Amino acid sequence: MTHYEISQLIDQVLAARASFKTLLIRGGGTKAFYGNPFERQGESPVMLDMRSVRGIVNYHPSELVITALAGTPLHEIVETLDASGQMLAFDPPAFGVEATIGGCVSAGLSGPGRLGAGPVKDYVLGAHLLDAQGRVLKFGGEVMKNVAGYDVSRLLTGALGMFGALTQVSVKVAPKPFEVCTLEWELGESAALTQCLSWRAQPLPISATAWSMVGGAGRLRARLAGSAAALLSARQLLGGQIVELAEATQYWYELREQTLDFFNTPVLWRVACAPGTPALEAGSTLIEWGGGQRWIAADCDPQLIRNIAEKAGGHATLFRQSEGRALPPQGVFHPLTQGAATIARRLKFEFDPKAVFNPGRLIAGL
Repeated sequence: MTHYEISQLIDQVLAARASFKTLLIRGGGTKAFYGNPFERQGESPVMLDMRSVRGIVNYHPSELVITALAGTPLHEIVETLDASGQMLAFDPPAFGVEATIGGCVSAGLSGPGRLGAGPVKDYVLGAHLLDAQGRVLKFGGEVMKNVAGYDVSRLLTGALGMFGALTQVSVKVAPKPFEVCTLEWELGESAALTQCLSWRAQPLPISATAWSMVGGAGRLRARLAGSAAALLSARQLLGGQIVELAEATQYWYELREQTLDFFNTPVLWRVACAPGTPALEAGSTLIEWGGGQRWIAADCDPQLIRNIAEKAGGHATLFRQSEGRALPPQGVFHPLTQGAATIARRLKFEFDPKAVFNPGRLIAGL
C-alpha cells in the first residue's frame, strides 16, 4: 500500500464525515449478502473500495504468521501459504474469487475446519483500522503474545466494518496436516448427534464433521487430519467407510463454499447450539462442528427459531434469503441482551461517533 492510496482513503473518510454522508466499506463483495441491509442516512453513501489496498506485507513461514493488506485476494493468501505447506486453519469460506482477507476477518466466518482449529478471532494477532477521524490505528502485532490491555483486534473480527475500515491484518497460520482421511456412516440425525458428542471426550484427530440427509438416508462424515499413525489408530477405533480422497476433498470444499444442493434454498438460517443439543426439529437440517452449528433450510418464524436457539444455549442468524422477502423486525442477527447492546453502542460511539461506517450492517439501528 502506497502512501498515496492510504491518503485517498483518508480523504474519502474525512469528506464523508464533513458532509454528513455515510461510508459503505466494500472489498470483493462476495459476502455483501451477509448481515443487515446498509442503512442509508441522508444523501447517497460513499463507497470505500478497499481492493486497491492489497499485497502481502510480511510472511516468513517459520514464524507462522502472515501480514497482508486488507484488499489482498483471499486466494492469494491461500496459495502463498500452500506453497510453504501451511494454511488458514479456520478454513474461511470465500463465496467467490473476489474475496479478500479483510472481508474474511470483517465477516468472521469459519468453515468446517473450525471444529478442530477454532474460530477466526483466535487467529487474528493484529489489525490496522482507518477510523472516522481519518487516523490509521494499530492494534496487536505479529507475534503470539503481544497484547497489553484490550484485545481490539479480536473486537474488529466479525464486526462487519462497524468501527471502521480494516487496512491491514496479521493472522496466525498453521502447518498443513501430514495426512487427511474422511470416514462416513449411515445414521439418523439423533444417532449422529450422539456419536459426535461421544467423540468430544476422546483424543481423536477429527478436524471436521457434517451430517445431512442424502438420498433419503442420514449420512455423517468426519474428516481426520494428522500424522499417519494417528489416523490409523482413529480409523481402527471409529470404523465407518473410507471416502475416496478426491470425492472427500470436493465435498468439504462444496460444504465450505455452500455449493451443495442443500444450500440451494430461498431461506437459510444458521443456529449455534451448546454441545449435546438434540435435534431441533425446525426444518431441513445440515449439522457441522460436532453439533455446534446447524444450518436450517426453512422459512421459519424468526421468533420461533430464536426461542429454539436460546433454549439450546445459542443464537440464530438469518444467514441468507432471496430478494423481496421481509426481514425480521430486529434484523438478521439474534437480538442482543440489554447489557450487550449498551456495550455495543458505547464502543460504536468511541470509534465512530457520527456513525459514518456501515450503519446498521451488524446491529440494526446502530
